[in-house]
Amino acid sequence: MTAEVKLVGLDFGTTTSSAVIASAQLTRNAVTAKTDLTGIQEVYRSEMVFTPLIDNRLDETALAQYVDGWLASGEVNPEEVFGGGALLTGLTAQQVNASAVVRTIRRQLRNALIATADDPSLESWLAFMGSCAGMSRTQTEVPIVNLDIGGGTTNLALGLAGNVLRTGCLYVGARHIEVIPGSYRIRRLSRYAQELLAELRIVKGVGNCLTESEVNAVLTFYVTLLTAAIEGTADLAESRAARLHKVIPLSIPHGLDNVIVTVSGGVGALIYSHLSGESWPSTTCYGDLGIDLARMLLSSKWAECFRNFVPHSAGRATVYGLLRHNTEVSGGTLFLPNPDCLPLTDLPILGVIASDSTDEDIENLTSLLQKARHGACVRIELLTDDGPSVRSLAERLSGTLKARRFPTEQPLVLLVTENVGKVLGNYITEWGALPLNLVVVDEITVRHAQYVRIGRLHKQVVPVSFYGLHDQGDAHEDADAAR
Repeated sequence: MTAEVKLVGLDFGTTTSSAVIASAQLTRNAVTAKTDLTGIQEVYRSEMVFTPLIDNRLDETALAQYVDGWLASGEVNPEEVFGGGALLTGLTAQQVNASAVVRTIRRQLRNALIATADDPSLESWLAFMGSCAGMSRTQTEVPIVNLDIGGGTTNLALGLAGNVLRTGCLYVGARHIEVIPGSYRIRRLSRYAQELLAELRIVKGVGNCLTESEVNAVLTFYVTLLTAAIEGTADLAESRAARLHKVIPLSIPHGLDNVIVTVSGGVGALIYSHLSGESWPSTTCYGDLGIDLARMLLSSKWAECFRNFVPHSAGRATVYGLLRHNTEVSGGTLFLPNPDCLPLTDLPILGVIASDSTDEDIENLTSLLQKARHGACVRIELLTDDGPSVRSLAERLSGTLKARRFPTEQPLVLLVTENVGKVLGNYITEWGALPLNLVVVDEITVRHAQYVRIGRLHKQVVPVSFYGLHDQGDAHEDADAAR
């Protein structure tokens, strides 16, 4: 089986917004019978545009017009979109109407992809996968830390052999201090920049000009904070400004040596463009400190890494991560008696039911599921996928659902790695005798995330996207606690 689908990636950042549209093939592997996305080819890439603001709010009308224009230019209808995603990142995610913008984008795309704001671990994961996952797979013994530096945040990810091990986030970015292009006259300060200037004893505000030494002091703070995160040191641990700038600690494991550092995002694009022979843009031509930050990073201890290890898609790492890595494809044996219940969005993943879960564990988690009136999801972990083991776990869960009179219309989604979707679903519903709005999605690599989105049925498979990611180490603890 081969079928063409469309993928859309939308990134609305602190400074700029952009879109990439790609075509891909749904191809069934002749050996494993698993359907995968293959042959992903970019068919449209928008120009970068400044993220539109009105009175410190996102301009919802302008953003909606951008999305409509990008879809029209890419010659794609919302009904054709199989997967991808839309992210509001950095300081954009903190705007008071960010959630309203997310709702607008979802309506425009007919709920065909995830749209979310303020999900820094997901952003870090996507940026790593979109920029240097390929490099990491060829340097299998060498840990790589990617810094995705935009206007408002730096999303950090530590990876090894193509897998992300840790994520982190700092409010380090080019646009906390906005200036009049061609000068260092302040036009706007984020609350993080205000706190930093106060700590540095720089008494400057809107309308004032920063001196060269003051700009260097700000940038030195940023680079020192990045260094502390990468090296696992606490150089600024007692600083109030440093604490304010930390969103998620990177938590580098002890004894990690020979780390390669790469950089993506807008600042990364400036660095690698210069290394390829282009001149630096004119002074603050983008109205922020991005060029200055790029220049300081290129004179830092990581300069040789930047020269010798160039990631893919440095300037658009997040959006390429959305296209290439955010959508998984279910197995062809999913249990879906009512396809009209899809799509299902914003389903919380509330825990794990495993072969060795006790009856009390299953009872407690079912009670929690029953409180999620709009639907919820559970990860299923089988010790073995032989028939008796699958049937035993299914019958225990079925008995609990029946005893608790689980609501017949309430969506319940089970995610399982093994190819047992139909079998598991039929055992749980007693071959249709127990009325449940049950979906079992199989052959999925379940990420450690808080939410999942299940898209519409297409050629007997469904797209699956995760968001609200957290670190692998924390995830294992959470899973254990949920059992």
